Amino acid sequence: MSAVAFQASSAVRAVHLARTARSSRTVRAMATKKEAIATDKSPAALGPYSQAIKVGNQVYVSGQIGLTPAMEFAGPTIEEQTEQVMKNIGEVLKAAGASYADVVKCTIVLADLNDFKAVNGIYATRFTENPPARATFAVKSLPLGALVEIDAVAIIQE
Repeated sequence: MSAVAFQASSAVRAVHLARTARSSRTVRAMATKKEAIATDKSPAALGPYSQAIKVGNQVYVSGQIGLTPAMEFAGPTIEEQTEQVMKNIGEVLKAAGASYADVVKCTIVLADLNDFKAVNGIYATRFTENPPARATFAVKSLPLGALVEIDAVAIIQE
């Protein structure tokens, strides 16, 4: 092998070793445990789901309807049900170590889009500064004949 060929192969080998060293570095990721959140200050889940799931500093609150912890609707009006929904979300957030200030995303589902203004007014009382991102939909019907359902995603500030 000539001196030039030897130098070229040595350079190629050095580049290959450098790339291999970079690609084989161990990246350590901390495993984050999924924790089911439950509180008796909010109604029990109506099916095979948790009131919320906490993963690290993230909290995913399941859709809440206007049921009291006794599993009765707070009342027949959109205002009564929305107020109860917001109380339920607050209690679940609290059980997870979060608050309304930590909420970054909500989804509102309405049985009647004409209730948007009333729901929006009550919702706004909980998110006075930096309100979360949000989507609102109207659907044909909600569980148990509820008028409103709201879910939330929170990131606990450290």
